[in-house]
Amino acid sequence: MHSVRRDLGMLRDRRFALLLAVRTISVLGSGFAPVALAFGVLALPGSTATTLSVVLTAEALPMVAFMLVGGVIADRLPRHRVMMAGEGLNAAAYLSLAAMMLTGWAPVPALATAAAVSGVATAIFFPALTGIVPDVVPTERLQTANALLGLGTNISRVAGLVLSGGAVVLLGAGWSLAVSGAMFAVAATMVTALRLTPAERAAAERHSVLADLREGWREFASRQWLWVVVAQFSILVMAVQAAHGVLGPLVAKESLGGAPAWSAVLAGEAVGMIAGILVTLRLRPRRPILVATLLTLPTALPYLLLGSSAPLWAVVAAAVVMGICFDVFGVLWNTTMQREVPPEALSRVSSYDALGSLMFGPIGLLVAGPVAIAIGPRPALLACAVIVAGVSLLALLSPGVRGLRAPVEETVEEPVAAAPDGAPAEAGA
Repeated sequence: MHSVRRDLGMLRDRRFALLLAVRTISVLGSGFAPVALAFGVLALPGSTATTLSVVLTAEALPMVAFMLVGGVIADRLPRHRVMMAGEGLNAAAYLSLAAMMLTGWAPVPALATAAAVSGVATAIFFPALTGIVPDVVPTERLQTANALLGLGTNISRVAGLVLSGGAVVLLGAGWSLAVSGAMFAVAATMVTALRLTPAERAAAERHSVLADLREGWREFASRQWLWVVVAQFSILVMAVQAAHGVLGPLVAKESLGGAPAWSAVLAGEAVGMIAGILVTLRLRPRRPILVATLLTLPTALPYLLLGSSAPLWAVVAAAVVMGICFDVFGVLWNTTMQREVPPEALSRVSSYDALGSLMFGPIGLLVAGPVAIAIGPRPALLACAVIVAGVSLLALLSPGVRGLRAPVEETVEEPVAAAPDGAPAEAGA
């Protein structure tokens, strides 16, 4: 058993508490950004849906294009400095967008350029975030650390989405974007205090970027459980994007009562996201990747019920289950990757993970509309449910997925004293 007191005791470690604060503030800023940006762009004179599409695409493409480079940078340099650069670039991007909205000078090329800077910032930031956790906490505390980080992330994400709508109405899109940029700036300032000692971050050998990418690929491809689940998620995320982004809202509009009904589904998922983190504070499976992969099977439930004309309450309940499953998966996945992958290659491997998992998502969004027109949104949702369940079952055929075991110390956790006066916690390899 793992006591809540022992878990929360990690907050007494100054560096982990600082990392948690940085991540929570950053996600709160991210929660403000999408709503403010969408309504701000659409409110501009002469703006159309195409204008918004151009701006959002300008943000998404650099994020994908620079993700692998972000992994190389985070493995070469101290990760707190890389995170600071990412947060600083995001602050600059959103403050620039805010200035354009507030002054009324907002040509599409300038909006797209600022959005592209934000995409690059995200590509730099996330590989460093994955890699920095084992730099800050010891190996036997990784799952607890990931769970607490996830709890703060999910609460901030929900709060940001809830507050952003009111902020846009009360303050306007420009000032809401300024609030988002200010939060990124605060996070960038705070992360400067998260200094890692040379003992924790061995100096990386200097190679070309291509050589570093090849080395990261070898680490990624040599672990069957890793590439199998990433391949699973490349298809799963495509189906989820289609269902969540297009097909679900279509069905909600046609037969469930419109936007309030879809908001209820998203709220149920958010509740599940928070509950899932609380589950992971207690759960210590001996076969973490097997359990994580099994938990992707129930994520097909909301789409199955939506496609079967189930009542709204059932769909909301299934969304709660989906939120729990995805969050438990995320904590088990990050913990296992941080434990199994060498620290000097962790950010590059996590960038391959992110790129592989997300690369087909835009295709799901692109084909969802035509498929819904051709066969109807409900049959298309049933197809999404079949795809999610099918690729999850295929992943379970992998011996690497079924057989990877957590070390004994991960399942029987010993108390760890908080580092005095912010001294570095000894990180396991």
